[in-house]
Amino acid sequence: MKKSPLENPTTRGIYLLPNLLTTAGLFSGFYAVVSSMNEHFISAAVAIFIAMIFDGLDGRVARMTNTQSEFGAEYDSMADMVSFGIAPGLVVYNWALSDMGKFGWLAAFVYVACAALRLARFNTQVGIADKRFFQGLASPAAAGVIASLVWVGASYQINGHDYGIIMGSITILCGLLMVSNFRYNSFKEVDWKGRVNFLMVLVIVLVFVVVASSPAELLALIFVLYACSGPVTTFRSVEELKLEHVIGDDKDADFDSVRDKAKNEEMNNDK
Repeated sequence: MKKSPLENPTTRGIYLLPNLLTTAGLFSGFYAVVSSMNEHFISAAVAIFIAMIFDGLDGRVARMTNTQSEFGAEYDSMADMVSFGIAPGLVVYNWALSDMGKFGWLAAFVYVACAALRLARFNTQVGIADKRFFQGLASPAAAGVIASLVWVGASYQINGHDYGIIMGSITILCGLLMVSNFRYNSFKEVDWKGRVNFLMVLVIVLVFVVVASSPAELLALIFVLYACSGPVTTFRSVEELKLEHVIGDDKDADFDSVRDKAKNEEMNNDK
């Protein structure tokens, strides 16, 4: 006798805590859009960064409490699309691109579309991709570039429309970096549970002090440098740059050819 779907334990409900954090991130992304429509651009930028915090927490909490689920993964992806795709695109559009005509809304659309493609590609590679690197700029990092630049501009009372061409170009570039094959360090190899010496704790305290003193400027510097690190990392890891290393089917991109060749040469020299 077949069981009713309601009798299946996996269909009786959803885990509250991780999905509550995901909802908080979704709310932050939606709030960013509403704030930008009301020309509260600093609040909009800060809301995107708050969404990043919730996005980092929901997955970790789910793993720590053993509450992972397919529903949670899909819900998180939908929330990311709002917080790191639609929200940054509309925030930068309202701040700098709305007076640029077709170029303005097309630049914002390119970013949003690339964010959707980036998230879809990431979801299909879960469990098979190299965990040490992201393929393409992660959508939260791309959103961080846009949000931090808007934050800096709004803090200095800069009229974003005066820099529409520049911001439009940066928006398009961030979108293209998301769908590129450039490799970005995921920092997943860092041992966050390991012990550190007392000096490292002092350095962490100083970092918090610096961030608190000039958060917009420092975040802009960090995210811009990280966005630029992908091409640099890729160029250094290949012997001959090919189109597949930049965009296209990542299966054709042999990123580790130089490293493997160097290891083989060392082994031959030791023999």
